[in-house]
Amino acid sequence: MFEVGREFFIFIYAVLAGIFLMLFYQFLQLTRCLISHKLWIVNLGDIIFWIFASIYLFRQMYRTTYGSIRWFFVLGIFLGVGLIWYISCRGRRYIRDKKNVEKKNKKG
Repeated sequence: MFEVGREFFIFIYAVLAGIFLMLFYQFLQLTRCLISHKLWIVNLGDIIFWIFASIYLFRQMYRTTYGSIRWFFVLGIFLGVGLIWYISCRGRRYIRDKKNVEKKNKKG
């Protein structure tokens, strides 16, 4: 029974790691929208992000599962990333629909 509880907390930890990485990448994208960048700077930023993400996930996996890749850890990362992606898509859709309603109200 102790193992199941431990694995559950490792899963939650993996979800939080996925959320952190996705939020960090969304912050990077927001920075690109606000400040104009040359293409090579965008590419360099992506390379640095993916190196950081690889090191971060390896470290988290090593700390929680002692270096072994567990299916629930990988699933938790994907779930965290998917959760933030879903929330951001819904937020963008909400903002877009709100703007469309405002445009219709101004016209008519």
